[in-house]
Amino acid sequence: MQTPPASSASSVTLQEDSPAKWSSDPGCGGDCISVSDESTALLSNPDVVESQVPKLVGITPIPKLQLATVCLLRLLEPIGITQPFPYINEMVVNLGILDDPSKVGFVSGLVESVYSAFQLMSIYHWAKLSNTIGRRPVLLLGALGMGLMTFLFGFSRNLPSMLIVRSLHGFFAGNIAVTQSVLGEISDSTNQAIIMPIWGFFWPLGTIVGPILGGTLSNAAEKFPILDVPLLRKFPYAMPGLVASACSLLGVTLAYFLLEETRPSEGKKTQKLPHEAKSYGSIPAALTAAPLAPLQLFAIPSLRWLIISGFALAFVSSAFDTVFVLFAYTPIDVGGLSFDASQIGYALSIAGFAYCFAQLVIAPILLQRFNCAKMYHVCMAFWFLPYAILPFLNFILRHGRDESGEVLPQARAMVWSGIVVAMFVSRVASLAFGFSIILAKEQAPNPSSLGATNGLIQMSMSLARSISPAFADSAFAASVEGNILGGHMWVILLAGISCVGSLASARVVKDCARKY
Repeated sequence: MQTPPASSASSVTLQEDSPAKWSSDPGCGGDCISVSDESTALLSNPDVVESQVPKLVGITPIPKLQLATVCLLRLLEPIGITQPFPYINEMVVNLGILDDPSKVGFVSGLVESVYSAFQLMSIYHWAKLSNTIGRRPVLLLGALGMGLMTFLFGFSRNLPSMLIVRSLHGFFAGNIAVTQSVLGEISDSTNQAIIMPIWGFFWPLGTIVGPILGGTLSNAAEKFPILDVPLLRKFPYAMPGLVASACSLLGVTLAYFLLEETRPSEGKKTQKLPHEAKSYGSIPAALTAAPLAPLQLFAIPSLRWLIISGFALAFVSSAFDTVFVLFAYTPIDVGGLSFDASQIGYALSIAGFAYCFAQLVIAPILLQRFNCAKMYHVCMAFWFLPYAILPFLNFILRHGRDESGEVLPQARAMVWSGIVVAMFVSRVASLAFGFSIILAKEQAPNPSSLGATNGLIQMSMSLARSISPAFADSAFAASVEGNILGGHMWVILLAGISCVGSLASARVVKDCARKY
């Protein structure tokens, strides 16, 4: 190969008509630029280039302050989402929304579904807005809106107000794709095995804090004499939202001063080498190409199956979280565990601790040792197990009572052990969400399409989340009311959907392998 002529320029210069392609191959960290015009002077000094080669295969420095700020904003969303979970069924009953308490699952499922429905409708618009005004203002506005809706939810007095507040909460939460775009823009393949588990840790941390707040601080006037004030007696479910919204306000304030803009600037014709780039990660240092339309992205096989399997993943995950709360609240004799709000909160917190462990310990090992697409498929295949465990917990309680109807200590211990196992398996399976973010970046055709790629995947997930709570709770209620398969027909349905998702994720593995 002949050495290109030297030039005084220190950067890679591309002619107007020089065809170039951005590569997201993990081997190059998404920073590879290939130029096919042989007449273009590419490199000014071969010795300089050779001296920089070791840096290309090293670990890119992590922008710690930016990562910490994004993680802080990430933490706020699950706190706001999960803090109503322990008391939502009790709230529906106590507000007198239903004449028949046995149908509480239909209403609580509807309340959760509207959140995801409005998130779905807003994802694309938030992503598009972030391409215009930047990532930073979109993230700040979304976090502020979610905090306000978290504050208002506990003051709801009827079903319409609950639905309106929860819908607006979902609308502001639609900036999730923007958050993931920022994460992709501050990371590359050399440091994503470190960054992704750290970022992923803050969702389960929020799912620990949220249920504890909801379970402990609901009916605060009755539990804590110091909080026995008229306001909290009139609105017994306001205190969890007050505390959660205060956390949101603090987080937004810190992010306002610390968060920097990461959106790649457009129209650059001169591109520096990776070691000379002043921006983070791979995206800003890559050649900006025209973004692909949604239909063009969906036509890419690996992305198409990532979107489809993402729908199944979000469906079974959201359904499990929703139906477990209803299952735990339901009396033992009709197929549940007969837990109160505090016990439900503790059970959900166990899931959060399990997710933290999975993110901090298991995920880094898997990412460093195994193919990401294969791990995505394995996690998807795990999802039928948590559903299969739940009916056995009810069986233990039904047959673990004394003559007076009290549950024996041994039976209670077995049930809590089963809950730990079910929650742990479900959170290991939930690692698929983090793997999907990595796969989305690797499979995106160019950096300008990364936001749209994340947006499509998140839209499919939000569509699933808008359907699954109502579907799961309705299936549970219908199974129990009609005693279909002993009241466990819902298990067969949801476990079956998880198996379909596993088949879709197998196609992701196949198409990703074909690409490389």
